Amino acid sequence: MRSKGTAVELEARRLLAVQRVAEGWSQKYVAAFLGVHWGTVAQHWGTVAQGLKAKPTPGRPGLLTGAQECQVLGRLGRSPTEYGFDTDLRTARRVTEVIHTRFGVRFHPSYLREWLSARNCSPQKPARPARQRDQPGIDRWVARDWKRIQKRPGTHAPTSS
Repeated sequence: MRSKGTAVELEARRLLAVQRVAEGWSQKYVAAFLGVHWGTVAQHWGTVAQGLKAKPTPGRPGLLTGAQECQVLGRLGRSPTEYGFDTDLRTARRVTEVIHTRFGVRFHPSYLREWLSARNCSPQKPARPARQRDQPGIDRWVARDWKRIQKRPGTHAPTSS
């Protein structure tokens, strides 16, 4: 199983492991330090001896660069009306339109929901209280009526046989 990290990060860890072993540290100690199995450190030793480098992460590269992703996530804090939409409702479809307009990259709205949730964001409705909400009336009801109608624990014995 491939360790997590970019090819550059993996190569740096591999070289650090080989350097520590060359300095006289035991493979088990270096493995514990790096959080890998001691056999992995032995493999690193052989890999570096053969002059091999870490391979880049397989798969299709992302559509946006890291800097562009940061810009997109930063723009999510703004109101959708700033981008010409009629309401403050932020939907995946609207976010895809903003990304396409700004970066020329098309996301499918379903994929964008996954992309956003992987970054702890989601399309949302604005959190606004309703205009007709009567907070003093709600407070009066809670103080006066809620205790009266709240369910009370029963006084009967269990019915098991």
